[in-house]
Amino acid sequence: MSQQPRGEESASAPNPDQLRQQVEHTREELGQTVEALAAKADVKEQGRRKAAEIKEQAAEKAGLAAEQLRDTAAQVAAAVRDKTPDPVRDKAAHAAAQVRDGMTHAGHLAAARAPEPVREKAGAAATMARANRTPLLVGAAALGVFLLVRRARRCT
Repeated sequence: MSQQPRGEESASAPNPDQLRQQVEHTREELGQTVEALAAKADVKEQGRRKAAEIKEQAAEKAGLAAEQLRDTAAQVAAAVRDKTPDPVRDKAAHAAAQVRDGMTHAGHLAAARAPEPVREKAGAAATMARANRTPLLVGAAALGVFLLVRRARRCT
C-alpha cells in the first residue's frame, strides 16, 4: 500500500456529516423504490383503478349512444312529419286529443273508485313518469317510427 500524505487523505474521505447526508439520501431513494414496488404489487388497487377507468369509458359511450339515438329519432320524426300529409296529421292530432280526453276521464273515474293504497302507488308511478319524461318520449317516438316503417314496408 502506498501512503498518501495526510492532506490528500482527508480531502478525499467524506466527513461524518457528508456520510449522514448520503445515508439519508439513500434511505429516501430506497423508500420511494419500496413505495413504487408496493403500488405495483397491490393487485386490489390496480383492479379498482382499472374498474373505475372502464366504468368511466362505459358512461362516456352510453352518453354518446344516447345522444346518437336522440339525434336519429329527431331525424326520423322530422322525416315522418315532412312526408305525412297535413290532413293525416290533423286527423292524428284530433284522435290524440280525443284519446287524451278519454284517458283523463277514465283516470278520474278510476281515481274516484280506487282504494287509497292503489291511488298512492299510481301517484308514485305518475311522478316517476314525469321525472323521466324525456326517455319515455324518446321511447314512444321510436316505437311510433318503428310502427310507421313496418306499416310502410307492408304496403309496398
